[in-house]
Amino acid sequence: MKVLGIIPARGGSKGVLRKNIREVDGKPLIHYTIDTALKSSKISKLLVTTDDLEIKEVSEQAGCEVQLRSKENATDTAKIEGVIEEVLSKLDENFDIIILLQPTAPIRETDDIDNVIKMFSENQIIESVVSVIELDDIHPARMYTLGEKAEMISLNPELEKKRRQELPKVYLRNGSIYAVRTDIFKKEGKVITANKKAYIMPESKWANVDTERDLIITEALIKLWKKGEL
Repeated sequence: MKVLGIIPARGGSKGVLRKNIREVDGKPLIHYTIDTALKSSKISKLLVTTDDLEIKEVSEQAGCEVQLRSKENATDTAKIEGVIEEVLSKLDENFDIIILLQPTAPIRETDDIDNVIKMFSENQIIESVVSVIELDDIHPARMYTLGEKAEMISLNPELEKKRRQELPKVYLRNGSIYAVRTDIFKKEGKVITANKKAYIMPESKWANVDTERDLIITEALIKLWKKGEL
């Protein structure tokens, strides 16, 4: 089974400027994802897709192949599906599985990558796999929309007053790993399909950089991760 690993790294991030190559505990953020993915025994080809020459240089320094993407697929509104389609169109080989590894969610093990890929070989019916974490007290039962005068409207009135121990388990996409069969992606144009399975990762390793605050938290977690304390 041939597997294509794609690390998407646009240069024009706004929430955290240059976040993909910001230094985090001694090395660029994107290096954590590259380093982990390069150790995978199941990824046949790994590449970074970017529109940015500095990201290209930093990625190549980590030993990763880089494909430059078009301006159309480097805007704030560009969808990841279009990015993947462009990557595939520039390759002269075929792959059975596409695995997407976001550099902004850097804390994952090589075993996580290999385990997700293994799920496809063990179950031919699976179309896509998404990594998730189990949420505890951050639960839809504790969430609300607000009316015009700040009146609280429960997302789930039936569960609003339940104790934490009584709440059903819920799971959140953690942004770390998305994988899809290539033929299904080409047919449906989707990374997350109707027939999908979850790959559960520990909440302790949940880090996703969208803000400067996230970056501070991620660096603290990475320091613990390096010491084997997560």
